Amino acid sequence: MATGLYFDERCLWHTTGEHVLIAPVGGYLQPPSGAGHAESPETKRRLKNLIEVSGLGDHLDWRRATPVTLTDMLRIHTPTYLDLFKQLSDANGGNAGDYSPFGKGSFEIAAISAGLVKQAVSDVFHRRVDNAYAISRPPGHHCLPDGSMGFCLLANIPIALEALRAEVGPVRVAVVDWDVHHGNGTEACFYDRDDTLTISLHQENCFPTTQGAAADRGTGAGLGYNLNVPLLPGGGHQAYLDAFDLLVAPALCAFKPDLIVVASGLDANAFDPLARMQAHSETFRALAQRIKALAEDLCDGRLLAAHEGGYSEAYVPFCGLAVLETFAGRRTDADDPFLQILTEQQPTADFVAFQRQRLQQQAKDAGLA
Repeated sequence: MATGLYFDERCLWHTTGEHVLIAPVGGYLQPPSGAGHAESPETKRRLKNLIEVSGLGDHLDWRRATPVTLTDMLRIHTPTYLDLFKQLSDANGGNAGDYSPFGKGSFEIAAISAGLVKQAVSDVFHRRVDNAYAISRPPGHHCLPDGSMGFCLLANIPIALEALRAEVGPVRVAVVDWDVHHGNGTEACFYDRDDTLTISLHQENCFPTTQGAAADRGTGAGLGYNLNVPLLPGGGHQAYLDAFDLLVAPALCAFKPDLIVVASGLDANAFDPLARMQAHSETFRALAQRIKALAEDLCDGRLLAAHEGGYSEAYVPFCGLAVLETFAGRRTDADDPFLQILTEQQPTADFVAFQRQRLQQQAKDAGLA
């Protein structure tokens, strides 16, 4: 077996509408050149290209998948939302929620994107591959059961997990979201359930600005099964390692999942236009090493990642390659040309200590220390 890489060219054909901006500009500022929207296909295409030209692709198990069905979608999403999404997609595109524009045909492309994650979940669980990475687009971790949000049109990971449970019965799953923005959609899908541990590492008050507080731990049967880890802007490499060691690892060990899924947003990197966390490729390599080791200890290595955000065309590929190299157990000769300058620009020791103190207190409050 090998690491499975799930990719479909059609996912890169999803458009956010070239005329739509996240923050529309007015009469005094020239609009950006090019597509004009952060969620373009280029970051994912360049990641796929780097996988190939680095030689790593020769050692991966490249796989495609069938789209998710309406039955799959309805396990998570409301009929009203899906009807609206399909209607707009069949016409000329539109927006079925907040900050989530799309073009004609995006309903079918979103079904392919979710299908890649669904197949990766099934293949990892049934041991057809060692572990997996799905280059899924459009992303999914902001999408709510009743509406799209934050570039996300279907809840890719929740749809995939419910499809697995429909097939095999109860499964304990941990979802670790290291996208720089709060994984509010995944949280909403499982907030009152105890079969899914949802963990989100994110820049505090970035997006959505009113969500992702450490105090939000779940409700009903799900109380204690949601863990938010808000990080101070500019926290950098060490903040992520401290957060993982102090909070994520203890939570995973206490939960004892049958499967671990990473919502692999790569937008915590220092060049990302939509966040300010100052991480670099070795941050993602270290996170991948830690979670791979835990998966081997806790769930026989059952681990996969689904691609989420990441908006720097120049740097997302190096961060994604670091994750995939770690999953595959192979290091290529493709060095990160930005790494030296980014490691020289990390936060001061005092800032690192202050951030660690906050995380230690949260671990105590959550009963993880």
